[in-house]
Amino acid sequence: MNLGKLEEITDLRTVWPNEASDFTPWLASDDNIELLADALGLDEINVEETESAVGSFSVDIFASETGTGRKIIIENQLEDTNHDHLGKLITSATGKSAEVIIWIVKRAREEHRAAVEWLNNHTDDNIGFFLCEIKLYKIGNSEPAVKFEVIEQPNGWAKAVKKDSPMNELAQQQYNYWSAFNDYAFTNSDFAKNFNRRKPSGDHWMEFSIGSSAYHVLVSQIRKRSSKLSAELYIYDDKDLFNHLFQNKDAIEAEAGLKFDWRELPDKKASRIIIFKPADLDDEEQWPEQFDWLIDTMLKMKSAFKRYL
Repeated sequence: MNLGKLEEITDLRTVWPNEASDFTPWLASDDNIELLADALGLDEINVEETESAVGSFSVDIFASETGTGRKIIIENQLEDTNHDHLGKLITSATGKSAEVIIWIVKRAREEHRAAVEWLNNHTDDNIGFFLCEIKLYKIGNSEPAVKFEVIEQPNGWAKAVKKDSPMNELAQQQYNYWSAFNDYAFTNSDFAKNFNRRKPSGDHWMEFSIGSSAYHVLVSQIRKRSSKLSAELYIYDDKDLFNHLFQNKDAIEAEAGLKFDWRELPDKKASRIIIFKPADLDDEEQWPEQFDWLIDTMLKMKSAFKRYL
């Protein structure tokens, strides 16, 4: 059986020559705005206006979320992120009193990823900033296919934004644990230099960036069957990277002083390199010891893996 080769179209302007006259109307159509909503985990997006005035500026798309009524602004950029667009994004969000702020770009530069992450960690829980790259692919002479890749989003956004919905008992326990971990971990100067603070949520996991959208350090509370903690390098969709790291398995584990469970997961996009620790997550007196293990393990992982990433 002959299979086609998936190719990325790196010049977005071959499809959309102009942001305002080509890309914005394309995105504002019902089918395509639905693709974006699905990628971001939002309910249906209702486009209210394109090129919507904000003082002497305009925002590419002004919308609202069906069901919640949250105001949404979308700023498009068919090129790498830059400071001017970041400033415009914040200005537009202020002028429109937006609660969901979406920045769609060709490529997210690391300093702007960090800026969006910082905004999510230092704004009200009801405000969410999304940074999203747009990708185009084709097979042979096929029509281009689009994919939205979420680069930054609020931690635990999908659950946190459900207004007037109190957390269930398990989610509250998990939220309390991460809140206490944040308070404890960021008094450690070494940890604070290596990781940015994330907002706690009711999720069982918490992710920390280490310099790329392709992978994160992920820590989890596991309460099913036996109670334990885990820390892992979570690789989103890059089997070549996993295999490269696996080839250096002995050196990585020797440097970290840790033994990992290497999970390529060939039937899934993601791969995981993970370590576990038994822990009584409900005994608050044991939390400092557990937090120390997480801090120590995360620092060792970042140091050991970074030279091979």
